[in-house]
Amino acid sequence: MLIGSRTKRPKNSKLIKSGAEHRLQIYKVPPKETVTLQEFEEYAVERLKVLKAIENAGIRHIRGSEDYNHLVEKEIKKTKLAKIIRTDYSTDCEEFMIDHISHFILRLAYCRSEDLKRWFLQQELDLFRFRFLKENAEDKQKFLKVNSLDYNPISEDEKQRVLQDLMASAGRNSTTADTNEYFKVPFTEVLDLVRGRKVFLSRGFAYVPKDDMISILITHYRAHLSQQLAMTSRALPQLEEDNRLLPMLSGLSKRYLGQDYSSKKSNVGKITAEMIDSLSKQSFPPCMQNLHQSMKRDHHLKHGGRMQYGLFLKGIGLSLEEALRFWRTEFTKAMDGDKFDKQYSYNIRHNYGKEGKRADYTPYSCNKIIMSNAPGPGDNHGCPFRHTDADLLAQKLRLQGISKDFTDKIMKYTRDGHYQIACKYYFDATHSGVEEPDVNINHPNQYFDESQHFYSGKKEAKLPNTPARTGSQRSSQNTPRSQLSQNSQPTSQNTTVDDDMMDDDLCMAAMETA
Repeated sequence: MLIGSRTKRPKNSKLIKSGAEHRLQIYKVPPKETVTLQEFEEYAVERLKVLKAIENAGIRHIRGSEDYNHLVEKEIKKTKLAKIIRTDYSTDCEEFMIDHISHFILRLAYCRSEDLKRWFLQQELDLFRFRFLKENAEDKQKFLKVNSLDYNPISEDEKQRVLQDLMASAGRNSTTADTNEYFKVPFTEVLDLVRGRKVFLSRGFAYVPKDDMISILITHYRAHLSQQLAMTSRALPQLEEDNRLLPMLSGLSKRYLGQDYSSKKSNVGKITAEMIDSLSKQSFPPCMQNLHQSMKRDHHLKHGGRMQYGLFLKGIGLSLEEALRFWRTEFTKAMDGDKFDKQYSYNIRHNYGKEGKRADYTPYSCNKIIMSNAPGPGDNHGCPFRHTDADLLAQKLRLQGISKDFTDKIMKYTRDGHYQIACKYYFDATHSGVEEPDVNINHPNQYFDESQHFYSGKKEAKLPNTPARTGSQRSSQNTPRSQLSQNSQPTSQNTTVDDDMMDDDLCMAAMETA
């Protein structure tokens, strides 16, 4: 694969030069296409969206279930790789090219550490399983032939000798054992079937029914991809000379893939400082509820809290003038106006791009809040699901009137490190009271938008002037430092801006403490 400029492709030109004979691949041959730097990044982001959809579906549903398949298909259809889940497209179409190239780009991005390799490997295996099971019998057989996976069924004589054992291992499907085809493979190639006691074992071999061939393929693909990731990792230092690709590859595993909330232009001017209190009770996510209540209690927020909360308010549509009025009104309850103007107004104008580097800063995504700048003593920023003691969090949920079923779900996902899934169930519990399959929380401002859509009943939310819900007021939360970890997906659009912003942030924090 070459990176550079090139002329526009003829519409019906052959897109892939790897000689692939089947749309479903195990990616043995690297692409030979020339792509622009913009396409390089675009293809990588599209595949990352697909893998994140696979991961989220696997967290919420049993793999292979109807709900799992429906959610995966729905989410993949939103990407530019939508066609890869169809079985009627050829290796000449553009989706095949994006599928092929994007896999190898993410190999480069995710070979940098064992954790990244493990995540990429698992999602790619699950994507392969999902796609293979959608193929018809003829195309499955073609895939095996194309990839030289010549597994031959056992003879009828051998099948009759072990038929009783095959029927016993088939369980509920025992009545079809005499008509089913079986493959004899080393048991190490189907350890998941052995673990589930789904196959008959004899002398180190497993007798695998044709319908379970996917387990053999997954083992083969896992071994191949693991080896390729290790080889890619060893070759990675050669890319250090290319200052175009290395920063991009390093940041891919930290991408936020959702909507850009740098400013809510449609709401600017509609939200005023007086509306914030009622909106916080109705539509703010727990992290912003905590910051708002802490500020109302203490008439102050430390630097990390002001950054997280201030950018969120900017993202929901609070203008600079209203933001200055909002912060000034609250802070001057504990200090005089001159002190506020000297120490805090600069920070607010800076967030809106009116000071310092004059950059348009983006509100923090969930994973940026989760993974960076963990709160210390006296801080109120961070994610309540990530940074609050589990017992204290469960107690707060009960005090808010969250039902036992939802509390149990929220705590389960919190303990497992799936903090955004926990937040999604919190949203369900405090809004409809039932699970909303179409709601996935990846950003505090997305939570706000989803809540506004829920209360308005329209796609374009109406902004309430009074709180519509009074029974789920959140108490303030102390957020101690935690050592739990989660894959990072911070904001995508402003990686460099964030670094510049941190320089200014440090200066402002130093000014505050001086």
